[in-house]
Amino acid sequence: MAVKKQSISSSSPWTEKRKYSKISEIHYSFLKPQLRNALLICVLLSVWFVILRCFLLSFSSSENNNKKPNVAEKANTISESSAISRCEGGMSVYLYDMPAEFNKGLLKDCSHLNVYTDMCPHVANSGLGQPLSYMVASAVATTWFATHQFIAEMIFHARMENHPCRTFDPINAKLFYVPFYGGLDASGKFHSANLTERDELAVRLADYLRSKPWWERHHGKDHFLVLGRTAWDFLRRNNEFGNSLLNLPDVQNMSVLTVERNPWDLVHNQHGIPYPSYFHPYTSHQMLTWQNKMRQSSRPHLFSFIGGPRKGVEKAAVRDELIKQCSESSRCKLLRCGKGPSKCHDPIEVLKVMSQSQFCLQAPGDSFTRRSTFDSVLAGCIPVFFSPHTVYTQYEWFFPAGDASAYSVYIDENVLKMGNGTERVVSIEEELLKIEREKVERMRRTVINLMPRLTYAHPNATDAGFQDAVDVALEALWAKRLKLNI
Repeated sequence: MAVKKQSISSSSPWTEKRKYSKISEIHYSFLKPQLRNALLICVLLSVWFVILRCFLLSFSSSENNNKKPNVAEKANTISESSAISRCEGGMSVYLYDMPAEFNKGLLKDCSHLNVYTDMCPHVANSGLGQPLSYMVASAVATTWFATHQFIAEMIFHARMENHPCRTFDPINAKLFYVPFYGGLDASGKFHSANLTERDELAVRLADYLRSKPWWERHHGKDHFLVLGRTAWDFLRRNNEFGNSLLNLPDVQNMSVLTVERNPWDLVHNQHGIPYPSYFHPYTSHQMLTWQNKMRQSSRPHLFSFIGGPRKGVEKAAVRDELIKQCSESSRCKLLRCGKGPSKCHDPIEVLKVMSQSQFCLQAPGDSFTRRSTFDSVLAGCIPVFFSPHTVYTQYEWFFPAGDASAYSVYIDENVLKMGNGTERVVSIEEELLKIEREKVERMRRTVINLMPRLTYAHPNATDAGFQDAVDVALEALWAKRLKLNI
């Protein structure tokens, strides 16, 4: 098609440009079909790639939805759900800003907080104690500490200060946490002959709470406190051991979390929480790394016992029999505890023995429960119990309900005592050898899967990526509050 040229003056500055424009049109006209085809091919390839990718993603998603994960896959999985998301159901916790005399003020006299030991090294790092820098590589050394067994109240407080479920608005809060270091207060006055002095701070605590408007709303039913010692230290009768904190009517209105509850608690306000062990991870990756290490650990010992003899007829009989059977068996590793320096007080030695054992004997000590139970779980060692009150009646929020044989072995302590009417004392070794290897492996997987919920994450971990002991306790308290309909 002919195009009529417009006349352009010879003096126009565009004359030379028009000549070059014609040349460009000739080259463009020559390349245009090639460019058009190349562009078309690129578009078609891009569309094909997008369609293929969508198809593969859809197929993969369908496969994952239809496939049920096996036990091994579950064992390698930690819930990545955010701690913040776990607060979306309406749970919010108000942390009382209490006078220092009830908590951190007590630490100023840390050398006198326990009549048996200097607590100053143990109250360091928000209750985690001294770092075990030789436990692991320096990059993650701060996840391991020589944590004291009776310090959960401090660790819980430190975790709550940075917890996503914390609220600074008491008007709309659903739960109220009372950060009282009752265990540290009690343990420093065990030998005081003055009963009024023993009870003094506990009584002032009750007075303080009654003066708060938030207490009056439900008379403390939505309040809770945490104690790092056993309930028996706060249930004094007459002139006996301990103080009367748990006998106070106001405290009986609250939920009390303690490392050992009274199994015959008639008030039903005591709830067992784990003893703190030595591992306090920041992240789920650190937790998974340790779990995998314990899965792969070689376990040459069938069973082990870490402990020493006890005084008293009942305790001595069981402990003495465990020590006797373990020392006489080539399949048992005995780490005997006693007065003075001992390897059984070294976290490294304890975890070494347990991580090399298939089963760990957990005999009652000075009371029903033992910190050693939680050390054994941390080491992937299947616990063997001799009293139902060591775990089964204590930690309903933390261990699987129903079949306790899925994660533990139970041998009634009475069959270990002489003169109990049986033909002979039961052999622990023989009982453990009866368990099939496949079941042992299943039990160990269950134990290792329990690690996160029995561990106290590092207080600086605002959201570790897994539910630790504090998260589990808060969810249970929230469920209790909903059940009370307050």
